[in-house]
Amino acid sequence: MTKRAARAARTFTDEFKEQVVRLYLNGKPRVDFIREYDLTPSALTRWINQSRATGSFKAADNLSDEARELRDLRKQVRQLEMENDILKQAALIIGRK
Repeated sequence: MTKRAARAARTFTDEFKEQVVRLYLNGKPRVDFIREYDLTPSALTRWINQSRATGSFKAADNLSDEARELRDLRKQVRQLEMENDILKQAALIIGRK
């Protein structure tokens, strides 16, 4: 059993991803992309799905409704915790006077 060497993280431009997806939709086989550009099958699948769903390759644009709501709720909780801390500090200051 051989271990695969760890693959260095690579980034691809949105233009490159668009071009790959366009070629795929025009009939070029997946295996050709994977071999030619040394892509992982999951990356190619993700790009195709993102292109079909939103036309964007940015993670924030491709969140599910639940993930988007969770992100917004976490942001709101952080904001409320900050406001609560400020009010506690103000109460301590006013209580000293």
